[in-house]
Parts: sequence; C-alpha cells; structure tokens
Amino acid sequence: MRTLKIIEHISLDGVIQVSNCGDDFPYGDWTAPYRTPAGAQAVTAAYGDAFDLLLGRRTYDAWSEWWPKAPESAIGSRINAATKYVVTHRPDSLPWGPAKALGADFIDKLQQIKARGNKDLILSGSTTLTPAVLESGLVDEILLIIYPTVLGTGKRLFLEGTPGRSFKLVSTSTTPTGIILSHYASSGEAIPLPLEQKR
Repeated sequence: MRTLKIIEHISLDGVIQVSNCGDDFPYGDWTAPYRTPAGAQAVTAAYGDAFDLLLGRRTYDAWSEWWPKAPESAIGSRINAATKYVVTHRPDSLPWGPAKALGADFIDKLQQIKARGNKDLILSGSTTLTPAVLESGLVDEILLIIYPTVLGTGKRLFLEGTPGRSFKLVSTSTTPTGIILSHYASSGEAIPLPLEQKR
C-alpha cells in the first residue's frame, strides 16, 4: 500500500498558487526570496529517495518545461525519474515521462494506484486537483512549507466545504528565512459535527 503525501508551499493565509498559469494572480513565484540551501535539503529529504507523482495538468505542463532542463540536483533527478500520474483530458500529449493519464474518474483510479506498489505517491502544486484529493479522504500525510507572508489572493489549499478531518503533528522545523515545515499524518478520523448540526 502506498502512502499518499501532499507537499505544498503555502502562505500564512493558505495560498498555494505560485505562478500565473493564465489566471489573474499578481505575485508570480513569491517563494523565491525565502529559499536557502537548508530549506532545499529539508524539502529533498521530505520527498524521499524514490517516489511517484500525482499532478494536475497545469502543474505537469509547468514542471515538464523546467525539470528536464534544470541544473542537476538530487531532487531533480528523482522528479524526472518518477512516474507521473496526470489528471488530464488530453491523455495523448504527455511527453515528459514516464507518465500515465488519469481521466475524470481519477478518484477510483487513485484508489487502485494506492493499493499497488510501495513508493510514496506525492501530490504537489496542482491547485485545482489538491482540494479534490483532500475531499476524497485518501490523503495519508501533509507537509506544509509555510512562508512568513500574507498574499491576500490566489488559490488556497483548503476550500470552503472541505470535509473535516483530523491530523496529528509528526514533526516541525524552521529555516533561516523563517519558513516553517510542518509534517502531519492523518489520524483517520473525521471531525464530528456538533450535536445541534446533526439534527
């Protein structure tokens, strides 16, 4: 059984969008000023030595333009080698491989993928896909890379109406620029509604 892990760069007000992607988002890659070698090492360690990726189409397209040409690094080599499971309506155009397309019924397929193999399955970026996967209840772990900034606009990790679910804190660490890395594991429990709301 695979572990499904979400890894997101996130602002204090919950924004995970880091580029324009054709939307009206003014800040581009707002994470860049906070990067340090210590932060890069922590993120690389969080990904692990071998993993597969679950990506939305926009993230796949953006990453396919960067990672195959990026300067050589441990994380880059692992990302390029990973199998990319891509939620897309264009399954015939996935040149950055190995890649497999997941269509509209991706939650059912995701359950099957989780049940096979032993590599972690990592979901990163993918601002439209991530909330849908959170709603599915299939997420085992979340790593939030929290930046000391408030953006006020942009796509957020948790949408209104996301079902309540409990997580426990596994570890936390900081970088010299004030980034907090908080690692959570699912407790497997939904948060119960107050008694008056059940009626």
